[in-house]
Amino acid sequence: MKPKLLIVELWGLGDLVIATQFLQAATGSYEVTLLAKPYARELQPRLWPDVKVETFTAPWTAFKHKYHLWRWPFWGMARLSGRLADTHFDFGLSARWDPRDHLLLKIFGAQQRLGYPRLGSGIFLTRPLARPHPEAHRYESWRVLGRELGLDLPPREKIFFPAGRAGRTILIHTGAGQPIRVWPLEHYRLLAASLRRKEFRVQIACDADQRDWWLRAGESSVATPGNVTELLALIDRAGAFIGNDSGPGHLAAMCGVPTFTLFGPQLPEWFAPLHPASEWMEGKACPYKPCSDYCRFSAPFCLWNLGEAEVLGRVEAFLAKHLRPQTIKTVAAA
Repeated sequence: MKPKLLIVELWGLGDLVIATQFLQAATGSYEVTLLAKPYARELQPRLWPDVKVETFTAPWTAFKHKYHLWRWPFWGMARLSGRLADTHFDFGLSARWDPRDHLLLKIFGAQQRLGYPRLGSGIFLTRPLARPHPEAHRYESWRVLGRELGLDLPPREKIFFPAGRAGRTILIHTGAGQPIRVWPLEHYRLLAASLRRKEFRVQIACDADQRDWWLRAGESSVATPGNVTELLALIDRAGAFIGNDSGPGHLAAMCGVPTFTLFGPQLPEWFAPLHPASEWMEGKACPYKPCSDYCRFSAPFCLWNLGEAEVLGRVEAFLAKHLRPQTIKTVAAA
């Protein structure tokens, strides 16, 4: 009988996708339960079918008002705690150096609790671990945990990815988890127009709050995926992906699609999509980088000062490498 392992990853879509290699490897030796946001259920059949998913939207993962305690779903949290405690996990872990995750592992009663302590949270862990090098990619945190559990995760450059489905479309996704990670929509419009003039087929996708802007700009066929399943359907038709530092790019890379990412306040060394065909362009210098999702200025100039012409040259070189010749010469989208 396999030992029971609880994995806590409560944050963004990209963070969850980066955990994929660990989740896939762990199911060979452990009975794995993942505690994550509800979209994990949509990822589960595609990425880690042998993982049991428990859903929880932690109130402290909200961008605003995260500690308005009167809004917290305490009754639902209590039921979740009881259900997970009754499972009697042999191991529990989190790849984040987040005391809240470590407290949850203690509350849920995991016998062995692994994690990276911070602000005294080692008192909740039975096996506190040293964090990887400060410049290491987020994936390295999962590799360290893997070694502790006897799992041999490959280095980034040796991860196996499924072949893409040879789509004939460049998928440009203009959304992101927070506004400061969004390259200006007008820049994206100019980029798409330039690519279409060169006879590339382009599909624009966006977040719901950007849809009206694109419609006013004349993009009548803009897609607005409302969930991960709809996003995957777009990715499966794509031959390349262009977008911000956001979850959709990580998901496209995990599905075998070459990606080009525009980074602003975050560092590609930490969060670049894992696929070896992934490329990126880093934002302009700023003395405060990396600054996560909070900018000290009125606008994220590190990202906004990347001009369309500057990006177009890099994107064209990227597409020349990753789209086959018969994919490039297609009829431009309306």
